[in-house]
Amino acid sequence: MNTLSKALILAFFAMTGAVAITHARVPEGWRLEPSALPAGTVITHDMSYGNSAQETYDVYAPGNVHAAPVIFMVHGGGWKRGDKAARGVVENKVSHWLPKGFVFVSVDYPMLPDATPLQQATFVGKALAVAQRDAPRWGGDPHAFVLMGHSAGAHLVSLISAEPRLATSQGALPWLGTVALDSAAFNVTTIMQSRHLGLYDNAFGSDPAAWSAASPIAQLHSQIAPFLAVCSSRRADSCAQARAFADKAKTYGSRVDVLPQDLRHGVINKALGEPGDYTAAVDAFLASLAPSLGARLH
Repeated sequence: MNTLSKALILAFFAMTGAVAITHARVPEGWRLEPSALPAGTVITHDMSYGNSAQETYDVYAPGNVHAAPVIFMVHGGGWKRGDKAARGVVENKVSHWLPKGFVFVSVDYPMLPDATPLQQATFVGKALAVAQRDAPRWGGDPHAFVLMGHSAGAHLVSLISAEPRLATSQGALPWLGTVALDSAAFNVTTIMQSRHLGLYDNAFGSDPAAWSAASPIAQLHSQIAPFLAVCSSRRADSCAQARAFADKAKTYGSRVDVLPQDLRHGVINKALGEPGDYTAAVDAFLASLAPSLGARLH
């Protein structure tokens, strides 16, 4: 997108009042349509939480919001690709939850080969700590965050949820709950000891100790925040791994719900926020986390 195109888009937003942008860069490859987002949305791109260009997050907030709950989204992409501003990551979720008074945060993080999945989890933990610290600046409540991730991002938020010190040691506050969208990587050790896709070799290598350290089920040793594992019933391993994680978590008194969906892996991400039973089920989980969320969702 050239400078003139950006200027024309920003001028259009200013005239219509549909969307306000407080940082002018619109990520290449993502054509932001004003009609796709709720009127009055305020977008702040590329908030920094570290020293590298990948350590940034975007904020989508309703206008004039105060102490709002925050959905903290981590994109997928096999731990080696992906974009916090991708349409499938953002559009339907923002369109659904912002009118209900939520803030939506979408996070980037360093990719393979520059960072292993375990290191990526620590980057996400740092992003969470910084976003919570800065939340009052853009209308969010630092004590009302919900973690959400898809695919590799679901693995990362699951790992942080199983071992919260990956985030709390960096200053993150406890969060209300976690929504993992079709991870299928709850048990990395089992994956690596069985027939598996090559992408897992690139991500997790050959060291069994590294497999365990990056495995949510192996790092689960105590009660965790409420957790919703959405899984594709079209995949052989996704729901089975989610149920095994849930079964172990329940032995520590944790609430872990498993939500099978007859949807393809990518559609589980993209379709969340569209009207229907799937979005309603996720809303019901969110509403159960705190009265303030329930009041916004009922």
